[in-house]
Amino acid sequence: MDAIDDLQVEPQAGRRRPGRPTLSNEELLDAALDLFLERGFERTSIEAICAAAGMAKRTVYARYGDKATLFKAALTRAIEDWIVPIERLRALECDDLEETLLAIGQALVANVLSPAGLRLLRLTNAESVHMPDIAIFNVTRGTEPTLAYLAELFRRRLGPDGKGAASAEEVATAFLALVVGGVASNAAWGMIMPQQAIDRHTAYSVRLFLYGLLPAGDSAAEEENRRLKKLLADTAEVLAQASR
Repeated sequence: MDAIDDLQVEPQAGRRRPGRPTLSNEELLDAALDLFLERGFERTSIEAICAAAGMAKRTVYARYGDKATLFKAALTRAIEDWIVPIERLRALECDDLEETLLAIGQALVANVLSPAGLRLLRLTNAESVHMPDIAIFNVTRGTEPTLAYLAELFRRRLGPDGKGAASAEEVATAFLALVVGGVASNAAWGMIMPQQAIDRHTAYSVRLFLYGLLPAGDSAAEEENRRLKKLLADTAEVLAQASR
């Protein structure tokens, strides 16, 4: 299969057969994505996709040419369905930075654990070993816009260099890895925490990130330390109960 360099796939115009309704392109890509997820790329045939979609094989070939191009288009659609629009993240901002980061973190975590997010995680994990460009494209198309927004947010709130500790891009990457990365990794392996544990983990991760980044006076640091330790203990208790 060719490297996935250009996944902006534009379907070719296919001719409609008289007396037979044309399936929408979105429905075709959804059917293809479900089969790619169930069977993997190699074991999924164009014939099986056509049967699942109820579409003539020549119509599919007219639109996409081959299975690899169809797979790229299905993956593109999956990412577009999954990614949180930047406008939605901006709408979560408020004057309080901690509240802003908590709201953004909750939105991103919920998005990862949504049906579209879990489907994309399973598909990219299953195929990225044999097709590493899939993982690269997933990051480029699905993660980089969020990272760019977060970096811009931290520049506005913390200054160009993230309080001198790191660049805004590094701060954004750390936020995403700490707040969302662990939950995403667990979900990729089929381990979904109870919602209460997810909420506690997100809140704790945001506090750990923010107060590890920002300098504070002695008394404020001690108070926040106590709050973080209690939150960590509560989170550990919830996780222990969930594993019983």
